[in-house]
Amino acid sequence: MALLELEFPVHTLDNHCLLAQGSTLDLETLNALIESSREDRYPESDLSRYGSVTKDTRSFLKEPPYDKIFGDPQIKTVLDTMQRVSLPLPVMEYLDYFQNSDVYTYRHSIIVYALSIILDNDLLEDKDAQYLMAKTGPSHDFGKNCTPLSVLKKETPLTRNERAMLEHHVAAGYVIMGYYLKDADCLSAELARDHHERKDGSGYPTGIPLEDRQTEIIAVSDVYDALISKRPYREISYDNRTALEEITRMAERGEIGWEVLQALIGFNREGRPHYAEVKVSLEKRGTPPTKNVYGITAE
Repeated sequence: MALLELEFPVHTLDNHCLLAQGSTLDLETLNALIESSREDRYPESDLSRYGSVTKDTRSFLKEPPYDKIFGDPQIKTVLDTMQRVSLPLPVMEYLDYFQNSDVYTYRHSIIVYALSIILDNDLLEDKDAQYLMAKTGPSHDFGKNCTPLSVLKKETPLTRNERAMLEHHVAAGYVIMGYYLKDADCLSAELARDHHERKDGSGYPTGIPLEDRQTEIIAVSDVYDALISKRPYREISYDNRTALEEITRMAERGEIGWEVLQALIGFNREGRPHYAEVKVSLEKRGTPPTKNVYGITAE
């Protein structure tokens, strides 16, 4: 990975500072942090039995438009997968933090994870790759614990500094997941770090071309749910057609690949066809919601 200079510190839920503001973050730095706590041991918890995760997953996936994407077989696939996921208890506690402090991020984390599971089954033929993706759990945004809640919940445009605080979550998530899982190269850490990168190099934090299919699946799932779900920064969510058109524009610009888009559209169509059978319409008839301040910078 490219070098990153942290604009803000990375801390755990109990405010233990892992890396200070101004630290240079690279693989060597994270490995040194991991080695410094290599002897620390944490009890593990099963995802499906943790808190109200299973009940909440069922509830979230029955809400429109996810009720169209997730029929009973797809929900069963998600819940069966969750039964095979076990993570260190300090990682699971991030779900408690967001459930209690920022329900948007809590719901978003679970839905993006569920959506990635069914897209994986369509797009990843390698069962080992599917298993690795399943093991990550709903952790791609856990670095947002390092973003002030006032920024996460802000309804008006973010300042440049607040935008930097928000974007800091990818580096923070990389550090946190690598630290607790004792592996800087684990998929959970890489997904947290790279899910805002794009295939054309237009993303962040480092602007590297996104080449990993698993990360691309999380990236597309992340954008899709952000568009169609409630958010503090807009009064009305995108309707489903307009959201898919926005992601189609991303494919047209080369930010994401067509196959992941095809798979997402396939699950939105009658019969849920395999992605290889899906033809993407380039016609744009949707209307984005008004009073949406996302991407607008306050002076």
